[in-house]
Amino acid sequence: MTVPMAASSPRSWPVAQDPLVDGYGRVAKDLRISVTDRCDLRCTYCMPAEGLDWMPADQQLSFDEIERLTRCLVSLGIRSVRLTGGEPLMRAHLDELVARLAALGLDDLSLTTNGTTLARHAPRLADAGLDRVNVSLDSLLAHRVTAMTRRDSLERVLQGIEVAQRSGLAPVKVNCVVVAGSNDDEILDFVDFARRTGCDVRFIENMPLGGGDGWTPSAVVPAAEVLARIEGHHELVAVQRGAEPASSYRFADGAPGRIGVIASVTEPFCTTCDRLRLTSDGQLRTCLFAHSETDLRGPLRQGASDDELAALVRAAVAGKGPGHAIGQPQFEQPVRLMSRIGG
Repeated sequence: MTVPMAASSPRSWPVAQDPLVDGYGRVAKDLRISVTDRCDLRCTYCMPAEGLDWMPADQQLSFDEIERLTRCLVSLGIRSVRLTGGEPLMRAHLDELVARLAALGLDDLSLTTNGTTLARHAPRLADAGLDRVNVSLDSLLAHRVTAMTRRDSLERVLQGIEVAQRSGLAPVKVNCVVVAGSNDDEILDFVDFARRTGCDVRFIENMPLGGGDGWTPSAVVPAAEVLARIEGHHELVAVQRGAEPASSYRFADGAPGRIGVIASVTEPFCTTCDRLRLTSDGQLRTCLFAHSETDLRGPLRQGASDDELAALVRAAVAGKGPGHAIGQPQFEQPVRLMSRIGG
């Protein structure tokens, strides 16, 4: 049974005097919070066709618990939060959690969604204080979306993007995982989509994250190749890059929308990674591909103080490894599937 935070729990949240620095000098400022492992799609690179055994409700963090842990992390220097899943919009009353987190004074509060129910939720999320959304969409062809996600969902996703834009959740970022021989022939179609709609389209290299159909290096379309194909038709101008994983470009002719590439496999950005992940069952992960986690849910439910939780977070960050090592002999896929880690 989930134990809500007691009204008398300590709630002192001093401004961080020491940043969350790991052993390689990277400062953690970004937090991904998975609010559920459930999803209404069955993407071929993410989970088996038959789905998974969903997490029991009592193992999932409550909104009170998520708020308290986020407050703790904000006090340690976290400045941006993104809600993920699974599919986060499957978590009931998510706008209530958004309102709580928006009140913490974050620099950025966003959400990653598959978009299938975004049209219904976008106005409430915007009113609650959500800044923007990322929408996962790997094809603009209805039959291909059905094949890749094992669900007929394209029209609902496109409608969700439109409603999100009208609701002020901008810029809408469209995430396309490029899989060789599957959807790489649509790269220019997505570029046209960005120019037509004003969305930011980001092409993501296919990563080994335990999908039901497996992963091989041959499935990766390098980001450099994606850019080369685009630049054969459109002149791009690089946008200054911060700590975010995407290299972004605007169109030289002034067309709306932007293009981004995330070269997680061929040009990993581990040396500048500022990200932490909190799973829906309260495990803190310092890397998407980590093989260890720090349990925050257990100590939280056992009455840990703010200082004790902060010490656990600091120890986890201090032990963060140098990088994911994809393509190197020592690489091993994480035990958790992507849907149970959080995007």
